[in-house]
Amino acid sequence: MLDAATHETAARLTLTASARQWLAAGAIVGLAWLAIGLFLSDLAFEGRATLAIFVAMMAGWLILKLPETPVAIVAFLALAATGAADQDDLFDTFDNEIIWLLIAAFILAAVIRRTGLAERHAMRALSRLRSVPAIFMASTLIIFATAFFIPSTSARAAILLPVFAALSAAIGRPGVTKALALLFPSVILLSAGASLTGAGAHLIALGFIDEIDGPEISYLDWALIGAPFSLAMSLAANFAIQRLFLSADDKAPLGRAVAAPARPRLGDRRLTAIIVGTVALWATGGWHGIDLALVALGAALLAASNAVSGVSFKDALKDVDWNLLFFLAATLVVGEALLETGAAAFLVDRLVGSLDTALSPALTSAIAVIVAALAHLVIISRTARAAVLIPALALPLSRFGTDPTTLILTVTIGSGFCQTLMVSAKPVMLFGQAEGQPFGQADLLRLALWLLPVFVAGLLFVALVVWPLQGFA
Repeated sequence: MLDAATHETAARLTLTASARQWLAAGAIVGLAWLAIGLFLSDLAFEGRATLAIFVAMMAGWLILKLPETPVAIVAFLALAATGAADQDDLFDTFDNEIIWLLIAAFILAAVIRRTGLAERHAMRALSRLRSVPAIFMASTLIIFATAFFIPSTSARAAILLPVFAALSAAIGRPGVTKALALLFPSVILLSAGASLTGAGAHLIALGFIDEIDGPEISYLDWALIGAPFSLAMSLAANFAIQRLFLSADDKAPLGRAVAAPARPRLGDRRLTAIIVGTVALWATGGWHGIDLALVALGAALLAASNAVSGVSFKDALKDVDWNLLFFLAATLVVGEALLETGAAAFLVDRLVGSLDTALSPALTSAIAVIVAALAHLVIISRTARAAVLIPALALPLSRFGTDPTTLILTVTIGSGFCQTLMVSAKPVMLFGQAEGQPFGQADLLRLALWLLPVFVAGLLFVALVVWPLQGFA
């Protein structure tokens, strides 16, 4: 009886909390809509409708914690109903080359995961190492490299989890297990910015850059922009984790190889050649002129065949993250509507025009970096962070004279910091909930307190010094 009463009381409290969330969201959205109607009357109806829908979309994500994709699709439907977006815009988004690039990359990732190719290559590279620091460094570089051909951080985490499990079991030291469990998701997340296919947020960024008539950014361009910083942050995470979580005993020589070299499977060489060739063709697209998506689709057709990998194309298609793709398509339409209806420019003029002060490029970039790096505490999805921060932060700040493309890239790459909370990113949850639950929330906070200032300072230096020297700002 007591248990039943306890459960009933908990259910009532949950319902009450849910009702409060809905009331809070309704109040905030209602006040925002009232303000839009009263103070933005000079803006055309389509622009006001777009702003109202954008506010409602953010309330659904931030306050109600509703799933990102359905909320984004509902926002698109509302835009279409009010005339702020064309009915065909969502479907036209699938004409985007990067959408098809991601689809093909997901197929390649499915083949890699199902065949265990990445796991065997990783274990072969790590198998002869006898030093814990050397294992950590090699693991960092291997994880970093996977960003260039495996899309989404969640897919990379799923593929690399068996490598972590094998290393942890072979070394057999609890302290090393905890440190490795922190290293893998940290490097997965921090290295994503190195590659155009590393995160769905990059597609959102390219969409906005295209809408403001910014420079065209190729696969190689993105690597030049993001890879140096992403590598530096991955190495910084490696250093911090070893310093904070490994004792002298943990770092003691193993006295033996960490594991036996993994035996190659039939077809490994062919599949490896396809992946290496694909990345090479992506990187040299400016020379041969073949679209990234065409290269990726061709590689996917070759790799996802029983003759090459033993994985059929039909089975590989099952692993495509369609939820992410539809979310990207819908949020691209919302972002396009904010720009094309003039809503974003109108709001920026009102906000920035009311400020008498001027912000220097350094201060503008600092604001962008700090807000982007902390946004994961409020907005869980990295793609959603980009969809919100670019129109709400990067574009308004550009009115102070900083190049808008630079600010878009800054908030996009900056939003990749999400190691503070267990719920902040799927890779963190996946490794944190591995067998034995190797680390907890306190460990994440300890790491984040050291890594966040380094991340902010590093990205600020890159945005102000490195990118201008590279000609991207």
